[in-house]
Amino acid sequence: MNTVPKKQMALNINGKLTVIDRPWVMGILNVTPDSFYAGSRSEEDTMIIARLQKMMNEGADIIDIGAYSSRPQAENISSKEEIRRLDKGLSIIRRFYPEAIVSVDTFRADVARWCVEEYSVAIINDISAGELDEKMFSTVALLGVPYIMMHMRGTPQTMMSHTAYNNLIAEILRYFAQKIDRLTLMGAKDLIIDPGFGFSKTLKNNYLLMNRLADFNVFGLPLLVGVSRKSMIYKLLETTPEESLNGTVVLNTLALLSGADILRVHDVREAVETVKIVSETLRSE
Repeated sequence: MNTVPKKQMALNINGKLTVIDRPWVMGILNVTPDSFYAGSRSEEDTMIIARLQKMMNEGADIIDIGAYSSRPQAENISSKEEIRRLDKGLSIIRRFYPEAIVSVDTFRADVARWCVEEYSVAIINDISAGELDEKMFSTVALLGVPYIMMHMRGTPQTMMSHTAYNNLIAEILRYFAQKIDRLTLMGAKDLIIDPGFGFSKTLKNNYLLMNRLADFNVFGLPLLVGVSRKSMIYKLLETTPEESLNGTVVLNTLALLSGADILRVHDVREAVETVKIVSETLRSE
């Protein structure tokens, strides 16, 4: 089987060097009323607790909590409201799973800092790679936490009007090269790249990106892939997010074969099983 050679990766998680000795599964916890997949929305305490326990019991390596929906045309909420929502979710996580590795999905530097200082959040997951808050790079460098930077053009409200590329793969590679240079010069460490499936990309763009995903291993950094129940699946198959689990598993399998180190998913058990099957297959070569 022609696959990408295994990378040896490690991240500083809350002061402890943690080796990525197999692909990790990141479970999505949305404390929002308007995320694109209704099954991921958890606003009430009982809903947050139930979803959190389900993901942890199914083997999530990371819980990725988000309070700002990044779907197209999503409502633009204030930092204050984002923090209010996160406060509820993070307090529950720390009460029930104090040792859990937690990442926060935010593009705001003040929100990122608050989450790290108040709740020891281990990872910052920024859909804009610093484009929507000029203070984000200096903040993550100062905090010293792993930083996920995703490729996107525009904002969640405008991104689908920015889908024209002369050379999609070359332009995204250049984007990350420039970001990595800036962050490294500022002293940031433990960088993770996310090509941004579904963000400022057409259906055709998304499948070209999946086909060329292995190209992003050139940076020698952990590669995160988030395709869970996205429109690249349900628009192609003419279904819905609720009917997109099988397509998600297929794309996650392709991503793992191309070198993905972290899968960001709504359905943890299925992703954990996918990782086990693909890993066992590759060990048999």
